[in-house]
Amino acid sequence: MISVLLASGYAGMAHAADYDGEWARGDGKARVLVAPCGSDICATNTWIKPGTPKEKKGDRLVMTIKRDADGVYSGSAFDPQRDMTYKLTLTVNGNSMTTKGCVVAGLICKGVDWTKIADTAKNGL
Repeated sequence: MISVLLASGYAGMAHAADYDGEWARGDGKARVLVAPCGSDICATNTWIKPGTPKEKKGDRLVMTIKRDADGVYSGSAFDPQRDMTYKLTLTVNGNSMTTKGCVVAGLICKGVDWTKIADTAKNGL
């Protein structure tokens, strides 16, 4: 499951948002690229450790989020591969990010830690 991320108006921004870029999941089994996709933000799997069940390269999570405070974003995320929508909170602190996704009216939640490995602004993406 892609457990990720984010948004605060891309239009007219001279610099990338703090969540833009490529992130490695804390368990070492996945990497995602977080970037704009239309009016939303997408987290797309760029690498999945072989043998990781239920995930594949190219899977995408579409996020509709807004900034609540410095480095904190909230909203929802849609996983088209599983046809599921999650309540999402994303917290970014430098090169560290934590995502928390909840289903079933917020009763079942899972948090995931991430480490930034690349910045889309620096890579020209």
